[in-house]
Amino acid sequence: MQSTFWKQGTWKLWAAAVLSAGMLELPFPLAGPMPIWRSVFAWFGLVPLLWALLSPACPSQTEQATPRPLRRGFLIGYLCGVLWYMGNCYWVRDTMLRYGDMPPMAPTLLLIGYSMVLGLYFGLFGWGVALVRRATSSTRLALAFAPVLWAALELAASRITSVPWDQLGYSQVDNALVNQLAPWTGVYGISFVLVGVNALLTGGLLLESRPHIGHRDRIILRAIGVLLMMAGAAGVSIPPPQPAPTASAVLIQPNLDVAGENLWSRPGEWEQHIAEFKRLAGLQCKTYIAGIPQTNASTDEIICPPYPTHPDLVVWPESPAPFIEGDARFQQALRSISHDVQSPLVVGNIGMDFSAEDRSWRTYNSALVVSADGARVGRYDKIHLVPFGEYIPFKNLLFFAHKLTGQVSNFTRGDERKVFILPSSNGERHRYGVFICYESVFADEVRHFAQLGAEVLVNISDDGWYGDTSAPWQHLNMARMRAIENRRWILRDTNNGITAVIDPYGRVRQSIPRHQTDALPAGYAFRSDVTFYTAHGDIFGWLCVLLSSIVIAWSGRKLLR
Repeated sequence: MQSTFWKQGTWKLWAAAVLSAGMLELPFPLAGPMPIWRSVFAWFGLVPLLWALLSPACPSQTEQATPRPLRRGFLIGYLCGVLWYMGNCYWVRDTMLRYGDMPPMAPTLLLIGYSMVLGLYFGLFGWGVALVRRATSSTRLALAFAPVLWAALELAASRITSVPWDQLGYSQVDNALVNQLAPWTGVYGISFVLVGVNALLTGGLLLESRPHIGHRDRIILRAIGVLLMMAGAAGVSIPPPQPAPTASAVLIQPNLDVAGENLWSRPGEWEQHIAEFKRLAGLQCKTYIAGIPQTNASTDEIICPPYPTHPDLVVWPESPAPFIEGDARFQQALRSISHDVQSPLVVGNIGMDFSAEDRSWRTYNSALVVSADGARVGRYDKIHLVPFGEYIPFKNLLFFAHKLTGQVSNFTRGDERKVFILPSSNGERHRYGVFICYESVFADEVRHFAQLGAEVLVNISDDGWYGDTSAPWQHLNMARMRAIENRRWILRDTNNGITAVIDPYGRVRQSIPRHQTDALPAGYAFRSDVTFYTAHGDIFGWLCVLLSSIVIAWSGRKLLR
């Protein structure tokens, strides 16, 4: 068996899967902001995997003679997927090792298990492509099916396992040309185009040995693939529009230690933190980064927000601050700060409601909205909680989870997306939508805020749990795609970075450095137009699911016959 593996060249297929996994890591952040040039790898990173899925184990084999092609296709794709998730989401291990109160080897085993589950989507991709090839004996049909199946599986990942992390289309968040698809198809249309170009390039390799494919046809196929790749990749050099800001916000970055006590119970400690809150909320002119932190973006500009006396909004992020809605000190602090800065506030806090049903208090990860006169406008309760971080799913079944992850919270899931109407400094009233942390990775959920009339989006988050891994930068890029899909400004306020303002074309216009107590006086604007994606959601993704189901059912039936 070992001799066959080496002599017939089977090892090349598995090596190609490993190569694809490595190449697909590159168009995503690894430990800091991703250099834009690395996004080009998404245009050909899948070629080795597709070649491995559709190439016989050795040149003498035909499609029919290849042993167990469906099983082999699944396992080759699965290997690529497991390796990719382990590399892309290595921060899962780091986070649980530092904050999870887990036994020493448990975080590593958790990352492996996480990758083995999510790697199944890559395995299903390999199996589906191999199935169509086996049923039709056509490499061209299998390659044509690849982008459809890939987009369908990305949608499945967002709905079934609820982990749509770093889908392929996010790699092009800086590509102004390709991103014009996002307001129509969401990120799935971008993934579709990328896989389609990978399929064209693969076809130019695989069809070389097909006698019924003429030399001229092979040249044309390769030329089309290369031209599309070059044209698409060149989109990163096209500057997007730069709409002018018409309003101002102050985004506070408290930089609290997520592993600290954060009770503020010592004499004078509460008053000290609230005084700092007031000071930061009152900042007006200061330096900022004209782009993403830790890049070559300019830091020598001065921003003086275009308001005469006060900003249109002040935001405090999701953080470990002891802000509990029912706390009288907290309520007094909000009234005092809003009065001093004469601005509405959006403040991350723990919301509480008494349940008459079971006569107990329920806690929520919330954003409290307060008007400029200190009155309570409303509260948004986070709907999409983080499993094993903010709650334990299937508590009765996973009764042991609290012992493994000691810092898991026990939040209740919110049940309503809300839009808040607040007056601006010029007297006009505008609608704000607020979403919290992990919710930013769910495109079909964020769009509902714009659909409900939100003219600007506010994203509060605590990325301190991620440390200096790739996760904060990946998280930022996914939030940027939400701005593109809905053509909305996003005010992204975080506990310790990346605090930034994102324009409707996904460009980070202003930010401040990470890991420091600071505030960002930032400009933004309001938009009320509704994109096709905002209005209709994942229609393109569902069409890919429908078409994939039809093709797989037809191919399976054909094989059984």
